[in-house]
Amino acid sequence: MVYYLYHMCKPTIFISLTVLFFFSCRRTTEQISPLRESITESVYASGIIKSKNQYQVFSTVSGVIKQVLVTEGDLVKKGDPLFRLSDATARLNRDNARLAADYAAVPANADKLNQVKIDIEVAKANMLNNASLLEKQRNLWSQGIGTGNDLDQRQLTYTNSVKAYDAARLRYSDLQKQLNFQSKQAQKNVELTNSTAGDFIVKSEVTGKVYNVLKELGEMVTIQNPVAIIGDDNNFIIELQVDEYDITRIKPGQKLVLTMDSYKGQVFEATISKIDPLMNAQTKSFTVEAIFNVPPAALYPNLTVEANIIIQVKDHVLTIPRNYITDDNIVTLSTKEKRKVTIGLRDYQKAEIVSGITEHDILLKPAQ
Repeated sequence: MVYYLYHMCKPTIFISLTVLFFFSCRRTTEQISPLRESITESVYASGIIKSKNQYQVFSTVSGVIKQVLVTEGDLVKKGDPLFRLSDATARLNRDNARLAADYAAVPANADKLNQVKIDIEVAKANMLNNASLLEKQRNLWSQGIGTGNDLDQRQLTYTNSVKAYDAARLRYSDLQKQLNFQSKQAQKNVELTNSTAGDFIVKSEVTGKVYNVLKELGEMVTIQNPVAIIGDDNNFIIELQVDEYDITRIKPGQKLVLTMDSYKGQVFEATISKIDPLMNAQTKSFTVEAIFNVPPAALYPNLTVEANIIIQVKDHVLTIPRNYITDDNIVTLSTKEKRKVTIGLRDYQKAEIVSGITEHDILLKPAQ
């Protein structure tokens, strides 16, 4: 019977010891001492990979795509044609401009000038004739022949003929200016329509690779919507978005480490190369560019990245896990004493302790 009881009690003792050991282990794992190690302060940022000189291609005119001259992956040079748009309306406008220029040309309006010249000659002859008659009337009047009214009438007729002559000359000058202006204006319209003829061929502004063709044959193109995306073939940058809270700590030349979903388990290093000074009002963030120190073997535009921009590094400093700190600067000693500490650098896991405790102190993890 005793033997039976001995064996019956033995599992109970084992279970009790196990439970005791479990709680003992929990108490042990919930206690730590500060460590001396390196700590890095960094700023988190997310972003994408972009081809250097990557840009969206826009047409400068609206129209229907008549011909697609490239496909994704094609290498193009600056100035190479990408799309050809229908320019039927533009050609009609050019033809109309040429017709208007021909009609407005000065040689084509020589008859109008000649007619006014004839009017000038007639007015001049009339004026000279009236001048002669006025002179005769004055002579007769000096001899007492005729009346004062006759002299006044001759004087008025002569004055009116002088005005008619001057008016004819002025009409000729004005007509010349008008015809010259119309001719030059029409010629400028021809030049303008000719200059826009090339706009119906959408060309590449850079040498690089066609990463995306956004329009198909027969689609309508407007000046507001892009038709393609082009960038460098083997030169990539990292475009990151940094929160306005952190931007004042970011400077060109700072190092960063990043990861990409397309290269799981690998960490890459890069250097800040540019900070756009204008904040995006909607996202409250700044665009920051970085360059790989050693780029991966293969990269593609719009690959996502997560990065930590290194602000500063301290070696051999006292650190504790951040989750051992409450109220931003309070730790709990193994004696249950609450003590205020001075915090230095922080990363996402640990914090530097400047003062308040030593590496010989034992800390308790606060209850969650």
